Amino acid sequence: MRTDISKINEQTPHQELTEGLMIFAGGTSKEFNTGEWRTSTPIFHEDKCKQCMLCAPVCPDCSIPVKNSKRLDFDYDHCKGCGICAKVCPFGAIEMKEGR
Repeated sequence: MRTDISKINEQTPHQELTEGLMIFAGGTSKEFNTGEWRTSTPIFHEDKCKQCMLCAPVCPDCSIPVKNSKRLDFDYDHCKGCGICAKVCPFGAIEMKEGR
């Protein structure tokens, strides 16, 4: 379950907020949608995909979900658009497009 950081801040007393809303405790990157940093977006062409799974392990952001030995569409909330997945796909099932 994803936590919406803006709701946490709305419920936090102002005395407990840090300057710049910096978080100093342990946490998880799943709570932060870093995909908005993306300048290029991978587009998944399911009809070309042969489920070779070469793309999933090379994704540095774990943005290619796999369920029941089948890769699914991208997790765009966390994908930063590096393009590594497109480079390793031998079937052209991942195309990089400029923009978000």
